[in-house]
Amino acid sequence: MNKLLPERLVKSIYQELLPRLQIESVNPRNPIQVSYLPQPWRLLGKGNYAAVVYHPDYAECVVKIYAPGRPGFEEEVEVYRRLGFHPAFSECLYAKDSFLILKRLYGTTLYDCMHLGLPIPQQVIRDIDKALDYARSRGLHPHDVHGRNVMMHQSRGLVVDISDFLHPEACSKWNDLKKAYYWLYRPVLRSLRLRVPYSTLNMLRKSYRLASSFKTSCYQLLLRLTCFK
Repeated sequence: MNKLLPERLVKSIYQELLPRLQIESVNPRNPIQVSYLPQPWRLLGKGNYAAVVYHPDYAECVVKIYAPGRPGFEEEVEVYRRLGFHPAFSECLYAKDSFLILKRLYGTTLYDCMHLGLPIPQQVIRDIDKALDYARSRGLHPHDVHGRNVMMHQSRGLVVDISDFLHPEACSKWNDLKKAYYWLYRPVLRSLRLRVPYSTLNMLRKSYRLASSFKTSCYQLLLRLTCFK
């Protein structure tokens, strides 16, 4: 997994970034908090488990660092090992001490496309579908694939976050997003080029999460009632 990398980049990570970086996972359901990031490192993004940063001198690589106490590092390394090379996914160049160096993917998340009013071609959806099928062919289980974890670059689709692809549990997020794309976005919203405020997008995201949780609870209750018959 460890591939040829600039020695100065790895040295900077161990000597400048890791000793001074301050990140914390306050709530596992919310993005981690980054209290301090040493210069010249820059924050690219953050999720519920890890932060993604990059050094401007090595902009083609990103460093994904797991917050203390958060699981998933070993699983993500294994996912990248199984994926190998595919144009819709990143590639792991180095993995050790709870951080990964990944090939940087450029693009705009579908979540941000909605905010910016950028048109999302159908090819993007098809590319992501094919990428997820490829992951399944490698013994993986696409999980937690939603608007913030997929991107569009030059009208092609990319999958950004694969950290949960070892989870065998069924996940309907991508199928639900596709339904919204074909039933609402293409026939109605695409031509309007609406710029959806982040406040509205966050409200929709939280509403979807509550509805999914309610649906799961009802299903589990139905199973229990069936077992008691």
